[in-house]
Amino acid sequence: MTTAPADVDLTGRTVLMLVWTGVSTDTRVLREAGTLVGAGASVHIIGRAVPDDFVPPPGITVESAGRAPAAAGRQRELTLPERAGRWLLLPLHVRRRYLAWQREAADRAFEWSGATGVVPDVVHVHDFTALGAGHEIADRWGVPFVYDTHEYWVGRPVEGRPAPLVRRNEARTEDELAADAAAVITVGDGVANALRRDHPRWPQVAVVRNTFPLRDDVDTAPEASGPPTGLVYGGRLAAYRELEVIAQASRRSPLPITAVGPGDDEWLRTFDPGQVTVLPAEPLGVLDERLRTAGAALVTHSDRWLNHRLAMPNKLFHAVSLGLPVVATDVGDLGALVREYDLGALYAPGDADGLVRAVETLVAEHRRFRESVAKARGALSWSADGQALLAVYGGVL
Repeated sequence: MTTAPADVDLTGRTVLMLVWTGVSTDTRVLREAGTLVGAGASVHIIGRAVPDDFVPPPGITVESAGRAPAAAGRQRELTLPERAGRWLLLPLHVRRRYLAWQREAADRAFEWSGATGVVPDVVHVHDFTALGAGHEIADRWGVPFVYDTHEYWVGRPVEGRPAPLVRRNEARTEDELAADAAAVITVGDGVANALRRDHPRWPQVAVVRNTFPLRDDVDTAPEASGPPTGLVYGGRLAAYRELEVIAQASRRSPLPITAVGPGDDEWLRTFDPGQVTVLPAEPLGVLDERLRTAGAALVTHSDRWLNHRLAMPNKLFHAVSLGLPVVATDVGDLGALVREYDLGALYAPGDADGLVRAVETLVAEHRRFRESVAKARGALSWSADGQALLAVYGGVL
């Protein structure tokens, strides 16, 4: 668990977190919660469709609101008219789902408070999908809330048909509600700068990156490991992650490729994986060992959406924490950081031939990249970002 700086003491404080995910595999949420617990706070998280067998770390309690998406249990492929209807209605359906979850999450929060007699000192809202509920809860209790946006919401990929009116309404709602936040944090400088430009009424936007704690069991000496034996993509299996390009390149890649993560079932039904081994999501410890055995990570996303050009995927920081070089798409802030620290080989998005060449470069220059990753681990670790989070809480409280 992360140790808090001496000047931030959250002893006796309670934080309520809201997040529209299953929590158990949400490394950012759990890492932030663990850091607050390390500073003395208690953290209660309300997520969505949290697995029944999930046991949170000490000091953290978790409950679930809402159900898993219906597609997760669907056994048959949709017909062409059904797919067309899904494409047409998906933006409205997603909006209805997260609004329904917000209503249930708010009810659960008030029930939790009534049962425990606890009113939290801070409501920590993860992403726009929880913002409405967090704003309502904080306003009802008269406590501050922190808006923690993991992405540039208005620049994210569009799933289904374009819905400009929905997006415009969401942008207006985000601007109005987050202006009441005691603090706003996000994942990187690119997103932070865009938010500062778009929302001059908001409080100062702080950056808390998706970094990982330094691992004591990682031997970063170049001679500690031979050349990589594989490449692992660990993340969501869905559109706009360059997975189609990875599949094309897999037939000629000098290294076998494995993709691990929660999937969009409808997208997976039409995905041709080529020679990629596709596996469901794994606990973080299992994924750690898979990455370390392979010796290198794939960190990819498309260049189609502004959010991708600004984003800093946690897959990159995960690899760095394990001392592993990467093959990454040369997109925006991601490409700039890989290049700055010489963390691995880059390729242009959409270029399967370029991806194959990048894998060849990684294999040929593996020792150099491992040395660069070893030097960068301190600067790209949770040691700095955990302090940034606690500094925000010190200001809020």
